[in-house]
Amino acid sequence: MSDEKMEAIQAVVDRVTSWQDGATEDTVESELRDGFGEAGVDVPDEDVRKLADAIQDEHGAVSAQQVLSA
Repeated sequence: MSDEKMEAIQAVVDRVTSWQDGATEDTVESELRDGFGEAGVDVPDEDVRKLADAIQDEHGAVSAQQVLSA
């Protein structure tokens, strides 16, 4: 994955993490998809779910690179 794509993914994850504290996983997933669409980044469904799970579990900063490389 290119550095630019990872940076865009991380920016969306950071934005959703800061806005969605306490939101349901479905809401987090939806916000991630919307953010990726706005950023023009194609992220597979499985990766969106992994990121949504991490946001729900961490309740703080989430490293997209660590989540997606696990």
